[in-house]
Amino acid sequence: MPFSFPKVYPILDAGAIPQAERAEFLRRLASELAEAGVALLEYRNKTGSDAEVLADAAILRAALSRPNIKLILDDRVDLVERAGFDGVHVDAGDAAPAEARRLLGPEKIVGTFGGSETLLPGVQKEPVDYLSIGPIFPTTTKQTAKAPIGAAGVRRLREQAGPNAVLVAVGGVTLETAPEILAAGASVIGVSAAIFRAQDPAAEFRRWLHALG
Repeated sequence: MPFSFPKVYPILDAGAIPQAERAEFLRRLASELAEAGVALLEYRNKTGSDAEVLADAAILRAALSRPNIKLILDDRVDLVERAGFDGVHVDAGDAAPAEARRLLGPEKIVGTFGGSETLLPGVQKEPVDYLSIGPIFPTTTKQTAKAPIGAAGVRRLREQAGPNAVLVAVGGVTLETAPEILAAGASVIGVSAAIFRAQDPAAEFRRWLHALG
C-alpha cells in the first residue's frame, strides 16, 4: 500500500495509561504527539474489554485525526473498522495475516511478527506491509521468552528478508542504540518504554524524530 514508514513510531501499551483521568490523559498525550510530528502509532491492549479498547481508540483517533497520521491496533482485527484505525498488527495466536488482510482489504496496513533468530517459515509470502523482528534487546513491556538478537540478529534477518522488506525492530531499543540497529538493516524502530516512561513522552518522541529523521 502507498504508505511510507517513518524511521520511528511509538507503541502505546495500555499499561502506560493511568486509570485516574484516563480519557484526559490520553487526549493530552495524543494531542502532544501529533504536535511533535508522529506519523504512525500503535495502540496495544492485551487484556482490555472491547469497550475499553474502543473508548481509548476513539480518543486517539480524534486527537490524531490528521490525514498523514496512521493508527495501528494490536491484535484486534475485529475492532479496527469500528475504531476508525488504519491497520492492525497480528502475532501468533491472533488472527492469521491472510485473514486480517481478507477482512480489512488492500488499503489497510497489516503487519505481523517476522522472527527472531531466523525468519518464520513462509512469513515472506504473507500479505503484510511489514514484519516486526526481535526482541532486539531485553524488554519489560511485552512478555516474551525469546532471547534478544542484538544488531547481529538484525543483520541476519535483513539478509534473509532481502532489501525490500520493511523490518520493524522492537524490544529494548534506546535512542543511543537505535542508529546501530538501523545501520544493521532495520527499516523502522518501534518504541514503547523509552518514550512512554519518559517524563514528557512527546518531547522524548521529538528527540527520536530529530535524531533519526
